[in-house]
Amino acid sequence: MNKNEVKKLIEKGESESLELKLSLSQIKEIIQTIAGFANKNGGKIIIGVSFVGNISGLQTGKDTIERLTNKISTSLEPKVYPKIEVKEIVKKRIIIIDIDEAKEKPVFAFGRAFKRVGKSTLRMSKEETEKLILERKKVYWDEQVCEDATLQDIDEDKVKWFLRKAKHERNFDIETEIPIKEVLERLRLIKNRKLINASILLFGKDPQKFFLQAKIRCARFKGTAAVDFIDMKLIEKSIIDQVDEAEKFVLSHIKKAAKIVMFKREEVWEYPPDALREAIVNAVCHRDYSIHGNIKIAILDDRIEISNPGRLPESLTPSLLKRKHDSILRNPSIANNFFLIKNIEQWGRGTNKIVQWCVEHGLKEPDFNEIGGGFEVKFYAPEDILKLIPEKGKIDLRELGLNKRQIEALRSMVNKGVMFTNKKYREHFKVGGATAKRDLMKLLKLGLVERVGTGRAIKYKGGK
Repeated sequence: MNKNEVKKLIEKGESESLELKLSLSQIKEIIQTIAGFANKNGGKIIIGVSFVGNISGLQTGKDTIERLTNKISTSLEPKVYPKIEVKEIVKKRIIIIDIDEAKEKPVFAFGRAFKRVGKSTLRMSKEETEKLILERKKVYWDEQVCEDATLQDIDEDKVKWFLRKAKHERNFDIETEIPIKEVLERLRLIKNRKLINASILLFGKDPQKFFLQAKIRCARFKGTAAVDFIDMKLIEKSIIDQVDEAEKFVLSHIKKAAKIVMFKREEVWEYPPDALREAIVNAVCHRDYSIHGNIKIAILDDRIEISNPGRLPESLTPSLLKRKHDSILRNPSIANNFFLIKNIEQWGRGTNKIVQWCVEHGLKEPDFNEIGGGFEVKFYAPEDILKLIPEKGKIDLRELGLNKRQIEALRSMVNKGVMFTNKKYREHFKVGGATAKRDLMKLLKLGLVERVGTGRAIKYKGGK
């Protein structure tokens, strides 16, 4: 970096990727921040500058950089080798430490792991540290052994239902009568003769006995603020059942409208059900189960928010989810089994389909956001649900040559479900048999009504 670039960087102030330190006397904090940067996306530490950006400079000797390098090397595990250089700005010396993201995480400083959050360097929790260690070893949470679980904790009926469903959806051929242990082995839900976490979440009699965090909290709030709720439900059970229960709750609390278009009843949901279910499935399948929090579904007058614990994997961003992107599985065992029953249709396209379904439905695009330590999908309600029902092909029935009798009869058949026989038509409109037959046949020819029955039992009803 040249002097101008350094000055501009200092002027911007501290951030998630920049720390300013006044002197080397703060060496412990400096090393902790190096660990924090290495455990995140990298960053820079400038020494000899106050936290408000005043350049005070510092005294450096022949062995200053060597001693600093040695201190960093002996205090961090695994080793981190940042680039260290001395710069002179406004005739004052400063030290710049440039840290890359570590390939091997977590990096410990003085035996503890740190992370960078905004302008602060914070100590990692035990759960966060364990998660990074597992990721480093390529061991996924859902594939870890559930130490206290046995086959007695598995619901055999759920397993057999799953096999029938998988055979129907994906032609997955495992006989339902083979021993449950063999089924779980074929589904790769047993490791070293023990059940893994995914087996309990998918087929456990009581998954929450082992994982209290595996729940969905649903609420329908009054108005547009998540304060006063009208209805609330805590969904436990297996994660397969959770998807269905959550979908039922949402559909029971959103609007469904109908209107007559071309004398046919057209119905529409306030939100596209396929998009809502996909978001629920994604939350259940891709959440971070190592974090002690629940999936939350909040239904308000103007939006629906579906959030889950766990931020996106490092290479994904919220904006990328609306474009073509690779699928990065946080819980591969859960995902593979969801795929077998078509809870997941095609990896890497779920969020694209959510956007597509919303736009095709007539809604604005949903938002994908990372909030705190979690991820959220936000759906926006339509301003007028009736406008979601297209009226293409709408014509004036009088232009078709229909008389008042035919229009009134058609309205009764479509709106009220009335069915007319020739006799009933004659009596209702006080016309002769030939006129009734001519009226009804024209409606039939135009495809506006259907004929059911034969002979004297023939009736006419509103068309589909």
